[in-house]
Amino acid sequence: MTIKLKPEQERIIQSEIDSGHFRSPDEVLDHALAALQEKENKRKALAPRKNLAQFLMESPLAGAQLDLERQKDYGRDIEL
Repeated sequence: MTIKLKPEQERIIQSEIDSGHFRSPDEVLDHALAALQEKENKRKALAPRKNLAQFLMESPLAGAQLDLERQKDYGRDIEL
């Protein structure tokens, strides 16, 4: 595969090599791709999760006439 880099991209890669952070352009690219993959994995892990009611309503139990509403809390008497 041939990749054509913009001058700014070449400058950044060369700067990273010159600073000693990496030894070659391939190493810079490997690091960049690993960072992208890690970012994607974190994004997937943070995907919105369904609450129990949503899960049950979309499950094979859907249509089972389940009442998933919470009972109203009327409070409790306390002694002072």
